[in-house]
Formats: sequence, structure tokens, C-alpha cells
Amino acid sequence: MKTTGLATVLLFAICLAVPLAACGGGGGSTPAASKIAFSSDRDGNNEIYVMNADGSGQTNLTNNPANDGSPAWSLDGSRIAFASDRDGNYEVYVMNADGSGQTNLTSNSTGDAFPAWSPDGSRIAFMSDRDGNNEIYVMDADGSGQTNLTNNPAVDAFPAWSPDGSRIAFTSDRDGNREVYVMNADGSGQTNLTNSPAADTEPTWSPDGTRIAFASDRDGNNEVYVMNADGSDQTRLTNNPTGDAFPAWSPDGSRIAFASGRGGNLEICVMSVDGSGLTNLTNNPAYDVYPVWSP
Repeated sequence: MKTTGLATVLLFAICLAVPLAACGGGGGSTPAASKIAFSSDRDGNNEIYVMNADGSGQTNLTNNPANDGSPAWSLDGSRIAFASDRDGNYEVYVMNADGSGQTNLTSNSTGDAFPAWSPDGSRIAFMSDRDGNNEIYVMDADGSGQTNLTNNPAVDAFPAWSPDGSRIAFTSDRDGNREVYVMNADGSGQTNLTNSPAADTEPTWSPDGTRIAFASDRDGNNEVYVMNADGSDQTRLTNNPTGDAFPAWSPDGSRIAFASGRGGNLEICVMSVDGSGLTNLTNNPAYDVYPVWSP
């Protein structure tokens, strides 16, 4: 696998591991059945974990000596797609929600990562560097029909499907810095939403499709922002002296989980959608990143 491009993007979360004040406590509620999957290196390498929405019941699902990261739930909650380098380079895998049945979907000699399920469960978007640079691909849920959607010499990463399945948000540096873009599900109509001189990345749609949360360093460090789905009304939600990133909406749209640097490592925090009620969920000396809610 290349030492730039995909590897750089995969290591982005580690670069956020800088001191930060504690997340705080209190605020909000989430249906008891909701779970959060995330990536952690607490066992000496990156693994996929799952926990209850209140931070309890943290469980290692992958239990593999390789690195496993960037989990994504299927809409019915029965499966989790993820990236793993267990075959020598990063590939997209899928497993059952209990960690069983771990299967390689991409089987490619270069790097594939950051999978995202389509709302109907039939397709998975992902990032791949097989064309010499990072592109957004889509494939059927069984790994067949792998197709390049972006076809651009820039770095395109972090795909996220709209709830109705008609569009995919993603990050691209084609304008000289990282911006949040959106395109139709067939790759047409690629449009810059953020248009900022700063780095904007890691988009995620609200469950009703009206808003997109993302991370931006426009205020001097990475923070979580939210905007309307057309790019208007870009609003900062977090306000910490160091990094907040990888936002993820709760299935009821009331809360946002994210990774936050604090005390020299990254933790999973959660807040209300207006930025209030910050709560730390993980409290682990390792780094915990890339949270995603179950449906």
C-alpha cells in the first residue's frame, strides 16, 4: 500500500491525539437499543468495538492481530462493514453484528477503506487508491460490481450516503484543500458544499437528510460543525482548544457522537445536536475513534 494518500487519511485520527479538556457530563437521551461501534487500539492494535449508547458494555468484535477500523452499520443493524489490513493491505470486510462471519469483500492489491452502506443495504460505497489516487467507489453488498464514482486526480474520501440513497457526501481536496462535496449516487453532479479555505472533512447526514455534520479546522483546530444539506448555515457545535472530529448522528437525530482529543488520547464523546450536554463515553488510556450508531 502507498505511504501517502490512503495511509495518510487512515492515520488522520491519530494526529488529533492532543490534550483537551474533559468532555463534561449530562444531557440528552437515546433509545436504549441503540449501540455505537468504534475503533480502538486498547488491545495493542486497532480493533472494532461496540458499546451501548451510554458507554457501557464495551466489547471487542474483531479480535484480530491486524488493524481493523472505520466501522459502518447496515441499515437493518445485522452487519458491520469495516476496513482491515489483515491480508497485507487495507480491504473492506463485512461481519455480522456480533463479530462472526468476517469476510473480505474487495480483495484488491492496493488500499480500500471507509465503507458506507446504502440505505437499502444493497450497496457499499468506499475509498480506494487502486487508480493511483484515492477515489470513491461503490460495489454491491457482496463485493461485486466495484465501480469508480469520482474519477478525479485529487484525494476523495469519507463517503456518506444520504438517507434516501440518492446522494453521497464525501471529502475532496480537488480545490487545493479538503472540502465537503456531494454527488448523485451514480457519481454525477459533484458539487462543493463548504467552499472554505480551511480543511472540511468527514461528512455525515442527519437521519432526516436535511443537515450534514462535518469536521473543520477553520477556527484554528478541528471542531464539529453542522450545515444544511445545501451547504448553507454552517455552524460550529464544539468549542475546544484541540481536536474534535468524526461526527455521527444518533438514529433519532437528537445527538451526535464524535472523537475528541483529551489528555493526550482520543475518546468517544456525545452531545446534543446544538452542542450542549457533552458526555464522555469511553475513558480509556488508548485512543478511541470513528464512532457510528446502530440503526
